[in-house]
Amino acid sequence: MSITYRSAGVNIDAGNDLVKKLKKKFPQIGGFGGLFPINGTKYNLVSSTDGVGTKLKLAFLLNKRDTIGVDLVAMNVNDLICVGAKPLFFLDYFACGKLNIGQAEQVIKGIAKGCELSGSSLIGGETAEMPGFYKDGECDLAGFSIGIIEKGKEINGKKIKPGDVIIGLPSSGPHSNGYSLIRKVFSDDELKKYSKQLLAPTKIYVKEVLAALAKFNSKSQNIVGIAHITGGSFYDKIERILPENIRVVIEKNSWKVPEIFKLVQEKGNVAQEDIYRTLNMGIGMVLVVRPDVASRVKKFFKGAKAIGRVKKGDKGVEII
Repeated sequence: MSITYRSAGVNIDAGNDLVKKLKKKFPQIGGFGGLFPINGTKYNLVSSTDGVGTKLKLAFLLNKRDTIGVDLVAMNVNDLICVGAKPLFFLDYFACGKLNIGQAEQVIKGIAKGCELSGSSLIGGETAEMPGFYKDGECDLAGFSIGIIEKGKEINGKKIKPGDVIIGLPSSGPHSNGYSLIRKVFSDDELKKYSKQLLAPTKIYVKEVLAALAKFNSKSQNIVGIAHITGGSFYDKIERILPENIRVVIEKNSWKVPEIFKLVQEKGNVAQEDIYRTLNMGIGMVLVVRPDVASRVKKFFKGAKAIGRVKKGDKGVEII
């Protein structure tokens, strides 16, 4: 029997429908980061909020909590840089049934490390102890990140055009998405067996992407779109930044898919469209760049690959 993300309990379409409805009242939402102009200055603040998802369940199973704080920061700051923003500060929300100081310290240690890796300041947070709401030893996490960018320099995808090249940056593993599917496919013993790959913290791309923007976008915008490959993966996240009548073709054989993703797909008999809409398949971030700088942008990032192209057509993504 084929396993899908929906059969594992996650309905991406329902989430997308909710965003569409909200956008009718709040048209400014729906991007990777929300922009807020600072009146009287040349800057916009950019905000993001996210959590770690059911990857937390794996951390509880393995009793290893020192990396999930990195995931929490990464899921937020990686969204900020899709707009081109430099992260400034971070806040966290830590909720549990009964506070275990040692376990909480592990989580916060990871958050501090994530902030260091992204150049963010950890300036506050909230610890909520709610007896009877969470199982013993379990918790939930949410993060909130604020960045800044000069007005007019935002990366929003509006300049993407046919002929542009898609550059993929390698992930460190599944990052923090698709774990409801992964946990449906693997037994607890298998989750423990593959724990090194599955619990690897989400890669934080902030410093290298900001350096690339400083190099390639200083005079004109050569990096015209950035997408963080998280929930909805290639299909939903890349489509989010595309203008109308622009289509992206991703060539799935243009990079080597790490073995852990193949194991999930084969053991769960997961269809191609569903696996590429659920997991990042080894690509954690994509950049859309002008063709004349594509080779230089690719060389700028360690392990980067040219994984696709932009063409005219119905707005969306196809994988061949």
